[in-house]
Amino acid sequence: MHIAVAGNIGSGKTTLTELLAKHFKWEPHYEDVDDNPYINDFYEDMQRWSFNLQIYFLNNRFNQIINIRKQGVTVIQDRTIYEDAYIFAPNLHSMGLMATRDFENYFTLFNLMSSLVQPPDLLIYIRASVPTLVHQIQKRGRKYENSIRLDYLKRLNERYEAWVASYNLGKMLVIDVDNIQFTETNEDMSKVIDRVDAELFGLF
Repeated sequence: MHIAVAGNIGSGKTTLTELLAKHFKWEPHYEDVDDNPYINDFYEDMQRWSFNLQIYFLNNRFNQIINIRKQGVTVIQDRTIYEDAYIFAPNLHSMGLMATRDFENYFTLFNLMSSLVQPPDLLIYIRASVPTLVHQIQKRGRKYENSIRLDYLKRLNERYEAWVASYNLGKMLVIDVDNIQFTETNEDMSKVIDRVDAELFGLF
């Protein structure tokens, strides 16, 4: 199976991926942040590097999905190929940080790639308010994230909600981390595990 975790910057995707992988003995596939050659430049000058960054992510995630389906084991993936196409790239375009020709070029490539891969068997969407996102971003203290603006996070949240409302590619589970703080208590993490169990295996 292929499980995917989606959510805004700072929502807790990597942590949830790690915890679920450990519990269910799944193989985790993480977002390539530390080795990303564009991420620091992007946060310094979004307009100059937005197209390069999105193409890098698209290529990276496409390769991940190809490998996931080849492996024949259950994999949980930190962030999906769809989020870049329906949330991050259109947001950059609407903010004037990606040229229209670049966005159209990117989206044509995404449509081709997405037609060649299967969607995840379960999508887990982590919903978080902007104050929660800011708190968690500050807590992890990545230097390049210091310059992220509140309006940028707010716009991304709005796009996430619109995407989730229209998502029809398979099963989806929504975890609201304003109310279920799985990183803070074992009890809340158990609730998440029970809900994942119910979606995948029909238990509880």
